[in-house]
Amino acid sequence: MGAVVQGAVGFGLGLVAAPVIAMLEPSAMPGAIQVVNVTLPLFTILGEWRGVDWRGLGFAVLGRVPGSLLGGLVVVYVSTRMLGVLVGVMVLLAVALTAWAAAVPRNRATITGAGFVSGITGTATGIGGPPMALVYSGAKGPQIRATLAVFFLLSAAQSLVVLAALDRLPARSLVFGATLLPFLVAGFLASGPLRRYLDGGRIRTGILCVAALSALTLILHGNLG
Repeated sequence: MGAVVQGAVGFGLGLVAAPVIAMLEPSAMPGAIQVVNVTLPLFTILGEWRGVDWRGLGFAVLGRVPGSLLGGLVVVYVSTRMLGVLVGVMVLLAVALTAWAAAVPRNRATITGAGFVSGITGTATGIGGPPMALVYSGAKGPQIRATLAVFFLLSAAQSLVVLAALDRLPARSLVFGATLLPFLVAGFLASGPLRRYLDGGRIRTGILCVAALSALTLILHGNLG
């Protein structure tokens, strides 16, 4: 289901999969979700690589590097539940502002900032898509999905390296994540009809809905554990 959502909107795999994995096998997080996060973007890139916003991607990665390092420290020293609640509230506010305004300004400052926040939350909780998706919510579907796919590929790879360096990437996390890959492929293949439907002028609404659900998931998980 997470692959269906991300295959259509451009993000959302962590929204669906991370809370389920956290409930079934808490010790496998956040490494397991990063295994699927580093795999799914490859399929999107193969089909829509022409839509990548390379300039914006550079600024996003520039913010993501320090963000992921901070996210790694959060995993070690700070409660990820507290972080989830805080980020969830921020994302809900951003969704409300985005829905009210014409579009989030997309410039070097907002893209770098989104990359930074995504680095923190993506590394610590496995849900790092909403900040970047909100910044690109005014773009066309193929550009959103392709740009986010390259960003998520680099981000997940970086998160895996950071977690390994901090000794927070046990072998069971990698194995658990690998067992999900066949279902990830099936979900992506099933996302085609939804992707074509959203590209008919509905992609922005889809992004706002998925971002709001991501925020609520973070808040509920933080409060209910």
